[in-house]
Amino acid sequence: MFDFLEQYTRRMKNVGAHAFIHKNSLQKTTWKNYGFEQWYEQINMIFLVLLYIMEQSLKEEPCTIDDLGGFIDDLNRRYFKKEISYEGSKALADFIVNTILCDEGRAMYFNGYDFEKEAYVPIHISYVGNKVIFLEGEVRRTSYFLTTEGYNFVLSTLEIENNLKLTVQEMIFKLHLEKANYSQAVDDVKGIFNHLRIKLQEIQEAMSCIRQNALSYSVEDYKCLQEETLGALADTKKKYEGYKQVVKENIQQLEAEHINVKKLDEKQQQNLTHLQIIEGYLSRAIEEQQRILGMHFDLKSLYEKELEGISAMTLIKRFSLASDLYEPLLKDASMLLRIENFLRPLFNQEVEKTYNLNLAFLEQKPIRKKKVEEEETLISFEADLYEAEKIRQKRERLKKYKSCLGTLLRLVSEQGKITLGELEIALREREDDLKLLIPTVEIFREVMIELIKNRKLVIADLVAEKEMTIEDESLEFHLTTMLLQIIEEESFLRDIKTIKVYKVTDGKMISFKGLPSEKGTVNIVKCTDVMMEIER
Repeated sequence: MFDFLEQYTRRMKNVGAHAFIHKNSLQKTTWKNYGFEQWYEQINMIFLVLLYIMEQSLKEEPCTIDDLGGFIDDLNRRYFKKEISYEGSKALADFIVNTILCDEGRAMYFNGYDFEKEAYVPIHISYVGNKVIFLEGEVRRTSYFLTTEGYNFVLSTLEIENNLKLTVQEMIFKLHLEKANYSQAVDDVKGIFNHLRIKLQEIQEAMSCIRQNALSYSVEDYKCLQEETLGALADTKKKYEGYKQVVKENIQQLEAEHINVKKLDEKQQQNLTHLQIIEGYLSRAIEEQQRILGMHFDLKSLYEKELEGISAMTLIKRFSLASDLYEPLLKDASMLLRIENFLRPLFNQEVEKTYNLNLAFLEQKPIRKKKVEEEETLISFEADLYEAEKIRQKRERLKKYKSCLGTLLRLVSEQGKITLGELEIALREREDDLKLLIPTVEIFREVMIELIKNRKLVIADLVAEKEMTIEDESLEFHLTTMLLQIIEEESFLRDIKTIKVYKVTDGKMISFKGLPSEKGTVNIVKCTDVMMEIER
């Protein structure tokens, strides 16, 4: 149930590394002896020492207390300006290394909760190690070096560049896909999609900032965002299409080997479900890329337009109406004959394009005349009322989707297994149920297409995916969201485990007569037969 806690112990190891730094440093009065009284000054010094030890370790050169003391002394003389002697710098280096980083020689363990063992387990924390070396003249000294954990800790403080995040995530996703580790690949593709969503939000926020005040958004910020966006989009669509094709082939292979899904074992069923989720997220990621690309050009044109507007403002010559217009006219009324010289610039603006000439050359199709009953209509030009009306219409349409899907589930649930042809025969004498099932032809068609596309819906997997995904509030129809909502509201549907919908290969054509459409016409709809099953 809590799959996201599988790596919790590993996370706590990183948290423990930071925790011991603060625990061993805070409340130590030794810092005040060297002039470092603020906690942020102390943390800065600790990480400076760690970076120096890492540098010496990478170069495989000695790193003694004398070397660390010289390093701190150079930093202090150039930057910090504390009243510390060279001997004081060596003493400070010894305090940072042996008291804070090595906890005075005691082994450091941080207790992190392990959800597999259901208990707290000790996690070893180590930053630096030491070894004995002999300098010139056979002088024995202790040299310090970073441990593997120390390297991971220091390198984790340097955030990877934004334009490389997506590339790294794609590499991990591709690796899991090649090794058929589909459960991990699901998490990877969700991370890729979330990264693209965050990038889109960054562009939207930048556009909002530019609209408010273009001068508050620097050219450097604009350049950085554009480079990151182009880096994220470079060749990604082609790669995602390739990943999607690989996933699609794997799905087809599983379905070809076992035409009846019941023949699949538990592991194969999980793989098939994960592959379907991955395919869906890859499709959404490709759509998100197209949105980012469009927003990229919108941002570019908006920024250019706003900067041009600001630069144009500096060239505008301002004048006082009282002194430059009214007073000269009062003195000499004949100047009214030249008032056009004053008014003409006010109308010197480009005319907005309101008509596309290409439409005039398109083939004109006749519009079917309809008889519309006269009725009293209230027309409002208030923007708020217009938006409220649009929202009301969307909510009404959503109710029709819910009526269609809910009625379909109820009718199939009564039989457990039924074809569309059998359903049409059963509804001939039940007009009320027919109207609920097919409020309009368009809505019924969209619901059936979505069900056939998904083939098999495992309710437990849909619930788990919903818990791990942040869904945006939307008034658009989403099959899985509405399906879970209906099952939750209707008590007799809560024991449903799976829903299967597939075409009947040898089925005949089914006809529904007298169905209303959104255009106001009455239609006869013919479609292939479809089998619908519900397992409890």
